Amino acid sequence: MAFDIDMIKAVYAQITERVEAARKIVNHPLTLSEKILYAHLWDGNPSKVFTRGKDYVDFAPDRIACQDATAQMALLQFMQAGKPKVAVPTTVHCDHLIQAKIGADKDLQEALNTSNEVFNFLGSVSNKYGIGFWKPGAGIIHQVVLENYAFPGGMMIGTDSHTVNAGGLGMVAIGVGGADAVDVMAGMPWELKFPKLIGVKLTGKLSGWSSSKDVILKVADILTVKGGTGAIIEYFGEGAKSISCTGKGTICNMGAEVGATTSTFGYDDSMERYLRITGRDEVADAANQVRAHLTGDPEAYANPEKHFDQLIEINLSELKPHINGPFTPDLATPVGEMTEKAKKNDWPMEVEWGLIGSCTNSSYEDLTRAASVAQQAIDKKLKTRAEFGINPGSEMIRYTAERDGLLEVFEKLDARIFTNACGPCIGQWARAGADKQPKNTIVHSFNRNFSKRADGNPNTHAFVTSPEMVAAIAISGRLDFNPMTDKLTNESGEEVMLEEPTGMEFPPKGFDVEDSGYVAPPADGSNVEVVVAPDSKRLQLLTPFEPWDGKNITGAKLLIKAFGKCTTDHISMAGPWLRYRGHLDNISDNCLIGAVNAFGKETNKVKNQVTGKYGEVPATQRVYKAEGIPTVVVGDHNYGEGSSREHAAMEPRHLGVKVVLVKSFARIHETNLKKQGMLGITFANENDYDLIQEDDTFNFIDLENFAPDKPLTVEIVHADGSKDTIKANHTYNQAQIKWFKAGSALNLIKTQNKS
Repeated sequence: MAFDIDMIKAVYAQITERVEAARKIVNHPLTLSEKILYAHLWDGNPSKVFTRGKDYVDFAPDRIACQDATAQMALLQFMQAGKPKVAVPTTVHCDHLIQAKIGADKDLQEALNTSNEVFNFLGSVSNKYGIGFWKPGAGIIHQVVLENYAFPGGMMIGTDSHTVNAGGLGMVAIGVGGADAVDVMAGMPWELKFPKLIGVKLTGKLSGWSSSKDVILKVADILTVKGGTGAIIEYFGEGAKSISCTGKGTICNMGAEVGATTSTFGYDDSMERYLRITGRDEVADAANQVRAHLTGDPEAYANPEKHFDQLIEINLSELKPHINGPFTPDLATPVGEMTEKAKKNDWPMEVEWGLIGSCTNSSYEDLTRAASVAQQAIDKKLKTRAEFGINPGSEMIRYTAERDGLLEVFEKLDARIFTNACGPCIGQWARAGADKQPKNTIVHSFNRNFSKRADGNPNTHAFVTSPEMVAAIAISGRLDFNPMTDKLTNESGEEVMLEEPTGMEFPPKGFDVEDSGYVAPPADGSNVEVVVAPDSKRLQLLTPFEPWDGKNITGAKLLIKAFGKCTTDHISMAGPWLRYRGHLDNISDNCLIGAVNAFGKETNKVKNQVTGKYGEVPATQRVYKAEGIPTVVVGDHNYGEGSSREHAAMEPRHLGVKVVLVKSFARIHETNLKKQGMLGITFANENDYDLIQEDDTFNFIDLENFAPDKPLTVEIVHADGSKDTIKANHTYNQAQIKWFKAGSALNLIKTQNKS
């Protein structure tokens, strides 16, 4: 069944006219990214050229996807917008609130027992406002979207940073904060700075132990975690066409780890095959009619240096399998070079867990390649020396994999089959002994490996690699195992070697499923009642943030000066805190508890300038709020990288923080701060970060004249009475300044809906 086929056909009906108009205006051949962007302008047909990396542009996305953790806050906000129904096709997917512990059935039941209030809330809101609802256990949002909703040439936004996974089917799919999604749900335009373009030309063909995962692991090595910021990464070349659709999805998925706005591939035969085997012949037929507009112009790909802001070339035939980590997804090590590097850095060589799954690598092809390695272990009388866990990507994948005997292969190696959900990838893992914080190593096929991400243990060294390498390393039990050269000793004392993995793009019998987990909304949901108990610990109706009073912010105290990497995981942790994602006040008790304080280099310990004592960050901030004292958070480079967690913006806003002043922002987090009415600014001189002292007071001299492209002047008063005056830059345009003045973008939407 093809969802939203009328919407897709409508997109294709106008794409020819809009692409041709864009080509005339820009006066050069177009990349795929440019075609999709210009074809989705809010104002319709293109009429002007936009400057990459500078112009803010209003877009009209085709659809929205939300996962259960972020959907709570997004839908709580949408309920305030005064709209009877969502303006574009929208879905909610319950995949984040299921903890991996024992196995699929028991873990799913436990999630239903503990989070039923939230699931019922999401289901009722979905029914009321015309939203498609995917029940707990239906699958991981991005795999389900790829299987059911993604379509070539479309534009989608989603309340999860790995929405970009849909680039594997030729979309421009972008992770956003919930407030952005609310704008589009409410029929408003969605604003984005017109992205720069990074081209990745792929030649050759993958073989042996190398996989699509190694493409993005290599790109992460080249670009680092912030090298893609503000850009779309577009893959092209004969090598790109040789990669399966789900393999393309893997590559696009981890583009979030280099800060890219999104990543995408041009429509090709692999995408058509995927559409047809997932029951979307109508979409494939419609796409074929406008096929030339669903990939970059041949001239653009023939002379990429003229059409991309940066160009990377990778020969897939020469690409080696990689293992990236620990603690960051861009620290790359080719398999075979790990021994020396691990010893030098004192990384634990013994691997305790191998985990396969997440939205990055949980397709049928991924499972078959890993299962081919697992089957070899069985045939060669080997056992896994590390514990082994599997998260299928969707119920369709799980059902088909069970039917075809793949899960049985893993189970023969004592693998634990977890629920079709995110699980350990987002900290939803009840790992035995993690609370004791032992130094250890795990390998997984996930996308992120920040400290504490998987199990809450800061001493867990997590490494990212392909599913087949996870299987091989789990069997060997060693981080530096090289299946291409190293031998293993089996139960009979014989030395054996693993052979190259094999896989199947699709199941030979096709996909099948008994219950996909989808619940369609009623045609008219106006009579559906959404109930939130006043005493609920999990859900809380929102109170609008106060508008700006129009005055300069003065007498603001320093809450924390964050040192080094400060991701959204540090600002608003996941794991056990996920249960409070729908209750802003309760979840605010995790605000910045993972950030390292530059003074003392500890986490969750800051000086309270009211009492002079040291305390936890949220408790200290609540004192400032009670006293009516504004506060400032200071941060380092790429502040707010990681998940598109709007809670990381809403929590400090709720607790009374007025300003976030950093060296540089991650894109999504900067937007989230703006949406919530916060002042997010950057040091004009990065070295001014060093001027900030623990007892500082901040006065914003010229905020009353807040205007686009006009730096702000900040007076920093130190405890000894001395002062430093610095300049701070910002990227607010006129519309975003209106958000700030109104107190939030949502406040402005409500005002506009009433008028």
